[in-house]
Amino acid sequence: MHADKAGAIVAGSADRWRLMGLALGEIARRARNLATGSLRALLQPVRRQAPSRLIIAPQDLRTTDPTVAGDIYAGYFAFAGRVVQAQGRSPFEAAPPSRAWAEQLYSFGWLRHLRAADSALARANARALVDDFLASGHDRRGLAAEPTIVARRLIAFLTQSPLLLEGADHAFYRRLMKALGRSVSQLQRALAGGARGEERLTAAIALAYAGLCLDGYARLQRGVSRTLADELSRQILPDGGHVSRNPRVLIDLLADLLPLRQTYAARSVEPPAPLLRAIDRMMPMLRLFRHGDGSIALFNGMGGTAPDLIATLLVYDDARAQGMEHAPHSGYERLQAGGTVVIADTGGPPPAAFSGEAHAGCLSFELTAGFCRIVVNCGAPRGTGPVPIATRSTAAHSTATVHDASSCHFAGAGDDLSLGARLGRWIGAPILSGPQDVPVSRKDEDGDVILVAAHDGYVQRFGIVHERRLRLAAGGEQLAGEDTFILIDPTPGMTDVTIRFHLHPSVRASRLQSGQAVMLLLPDGEAWTFEAEHVPLAIEESVFFAAPDGTRRTEQIVLSLDAAETHAVRWSFQRIGRHNSTDARRSAARPDEEPLPLRGI
Repeated sequence: MHADKAGAIVAGSADRWRLMGLALGEIARRARNLATGSLRALLQPVRRQAPSRLIIAPQDLRTTDPTVAGDIYAGYFAFAGRVVQAQGRSPFEAAPPSRAWAEQLYSFGWLRHLRAADSALARANARALVDDFLASGHDRRGLAAEPTIVARRLIAFLTQSPLLLEGADHAFYRRLMKALGRSVSQLQRALAGGARGEERLTAAIALAYAGLCLDGYARLQRGVSRTLADELSRQILPDGGHVSRNPRVLIDLLADLLPLRQTYAARSVEPPAPLLRAIDRMMPMLRLFRHGDGSIALFNGMGGTAPDLIATLLVYDDARAQGMEHAPHSGYERLQAGGTVVIADTGGPPPAAFSGEAHAGCLSFELTAGFCRIVVNCGAPRGTGPVPIATRSTAAHSTATVHDASSCHFAGAGDDLSLGARLGRWIGAPILSGPQDVPVSRKDEDGDVILVAAHDGYVQRFGIVHERRLRLAAGGEQLAGEDTFILIDPTPGMTDVTIRFHLHPSVRASRLQSGQAVMLLLPDGEAWTFEAEHVPLAIEESVFFAAPDGTRRTEQIVLSLDAAETHAVRWSFQRIGRHNSTDARRSAARPDEEPLPLRGI
């Protein structure tokens, strides 16, 4: 994966004006938030009285691991790939090793692991940690007081209230009630002060939980239900995808909305109709992203998958329908035949306000045979917080790059002194520009599924349109592809193209003697070949960010060409049957070299 040269600066006056507009909008939003907060502090229209009691504890669908409770009791706090050893002190006194680590600590989602331990010791430890946090005053300032963190913590305290309150004394009960009331007030101010995008939706969900679970908050529940309905109608697209195009957001929303729907029912309160419609639309969309092994395709911010969480969410799919195959509003396509699955990104970048984690992966695809993933995108690193732009670049995806550039421009790209870098870090590195015209067509022909799509992300800079044609055979035994590069006033000297196919770390790749083909051995013993016509082929190192154990090195098949001379290249993945791994690797190797080994950590 090469550095994104063209993305290193904010290109063109249009992008510069767009960047300045986003920055000015953020300044206005923060000023409005401050002014509204100050006015509300004087008028005190939000409810500040602590709730008297909890009425109901919502269900938590997220994965639990009781062994984490032992680590926390021993003082080890492992979040977002970083570990802090508290050494007998409160973790809230420690210097956070990263923003992502601190976000997860302050969100308290880890309480579910202590509840899974189901012991008096875990309950006492949970109460002690919550008491430490409240006594520190972190919930009133800094990162822990940001709306998204407050919302996640409010939901965690409500869902894990049985853990916190069983065996608790009255003093702790009152402290927790006050903290819940304070969180409600903070989120009400955030909604009134201009919270937007995912932050606004998350705050509305948390307040809807509070309105249902806390005694005396019926008025809050009625008001926030309208806000929740408005945001779901705005952010969930007609085909069920989220406006950010990020599958992870879809998973997080379902993990919150499914228990919220149950909580409405348990309180005999009619849920907002957009909530029910959103869930019904999101379920088939989640199935579109799902590979045969239960993992989710790595597009636009998606990282590692918790397969048991996905399975749990799908249990709630009342329709039990097959996943959709054509999602024109979200910009994704699914091809499936004979146990082979292809999932392709056929959409442009999302709106700037929702593009902080979006990738430049237009026309990239992932390929799975049965339970084995073959071609992947690199995915997003573990944890939350700012994502390196290199991981969002086109080169991190299984598609074509022109002149080593991304098909999108990111705010925040460039050296540390550039205006784009400084403003981008402040406003969250959204996408400033990218493909605008992405025509898509698909059809069935003699049982084969044919997908054709193109994008204009390279037209303005290099005068090149990239078109990709995929044909999945009826039995799933072959995926044939053709990448075409249409020249429209091309930029001289900038027509070099690299086509990448990133391989899953479990795939072993060895070049065949012809030099124009690669043997791919899957972990289940099945063998596939990759072939390309008339272009140089190489196997190079790559990085896979979405492994359960963190980042791993892997390999990629790389095709290189000059679009001014070679306008199209054909390639194919072909199943050749099941082989003994040792014999297959020996037959695939050149006589004068050893097969390339699997490069693991």
